[in-house]
Amino acid sequence: MASATPVVVIGGGAAGFFAAITCAQLQQRRPVLILEKSRHILAKVRVSGGGRCNVTHACFDVDELVKNYPRGAHELIAPFHRFNPKHTIDWFKAQGVALKTEPDGRMFPVTDNSQTIVDCLTNAAPKYGVTIYPNLGITGITPPQTQNADWLLQTGNNQTIAAYCVLVASGSSTQMWQLLSGLGHTIETPVPSLFTFNIAHPLLHELAGITIPQVAVKVPQTKLQAAGNLLITHWGLSGPAVLRLSAWGARELHNLNYRFNVEINWINHLPAQSVAQLLAQYKSQYAARALQAHALFNLPLRLWKRLASQSGIPENLRWADVSKKQLQQLVSQLTQTVLPVSGKSTFKEEFVTCGGVRLSEVNFKTMESKLFPRLYFAGETLDIDAITGGFNFQAAWTCGRIAGNSMAQQATAGFEPENHF
Repeated sequence: MASATPVVVIGGGAAGFFAAITCAQLQQRRPVLILEKSRHILAKVRVSGGGRCNVTHACFDVDELVKNYPRGAHELIAPFHRFNPKHTIDWFKAQGVALKTEPDGRMFPVTDNSQTIVDCLTNAAPKYGVTIYPNLGITGITPPQTQNADWLLQTGNNQTIAAYCVLVASGSSTQMWQLLSGLGHTIETPVPSLFTFNIAHPLLHELAGITIPQVAVKVPQTKLQAAGNLLITHWGLSGPAVLRLSAWGARELHNLNYRFNVEINWINHLPAQSVAQLLAQYKSQYAARALQAHALFNLPLRLWKRLASQSGIPENLRWADVSKKQLQQLVSQLTQTVLPVSGKSTFKEEFVTCGGVRLSEVNFKTMESKLFPRLYFAGETLDIDAITGGFNFQAAWTCGRIAGNSMAQQATAGFEPENHF
């Protein structure tokens, strides 16, 4: 096929599609190709948000937005000023896709169906001239040997594809990281982020499904702490508080081999002294009432009963008969429950990896490699990750948009008709 050497995007995920569409929109001189190793394009888009696709988050203050990124916060400040959630909303609206905001700030298509986003991207790609090749993985990558020479990509079916610009948006692909490392890029060791805690403890037995609002969680042997809703599961603990803790502590908890104690204040940051005073008042006011009969602090009754039992307080014991020692134990259970974590579980299908291409080796004005011209990065290939809530997708849209724009400029400036297959 005789035409200009193409722009090649490695990876058919959110960042890759957005970059390819952007590049194709802004220039028509060079073909734009997406190469996806599997037959499933936009796989993570499909499963995000329980199949609804958490497209972005309604956080329009860049200084606040970057606080949701344990890794990449500093580097994303300037890119977010160029393309942020407002621009994402406007882009999808221009494609005929309206988004809605939920009370917690997460944004979804009004259809509540991720297929809406998949269809939007897969329709926009050919509309602007992007060609998609599923089942085509990359096994080798050779840099240009001279200033204007092409990149050479070796494929799994023994083809060699020449590319003028290459964007690596292959997610947390170990194979691609190995290829990039072979070129000379530094790969920050990948470890899981956004995971739940495995805990086998009598306190949690038969409490699965209970959500407790505004709980404070910390790992005593570290400086890690987080607050938010907490969900008790069949295997331990999940919910925003735990997911935030796992994101910010991804490397530290990995180094602990996911064996550590977690300390929980079930009533957020209310200190033990204040709790003791409130319990003393309740003991005086409701002396004849059984302590376990009515939950305090808006806690679910089943959890309240379990915390009381763990404090040595029998089910029918009246407030008047609760001993000072038992009250002290209850204060401790409410504000400093310590549970042993014995492992982790992936959070649904929305796994996120901490690690990837070292950020200091990337020019965030263009998303271009500082080591090689016309090599770009976007998405989870980079050492960027966020807490749950649409922030990871926003980083993908932003970095993809900037990379696509930069590749379009580069492709136009260096245009010369050549053979690419």
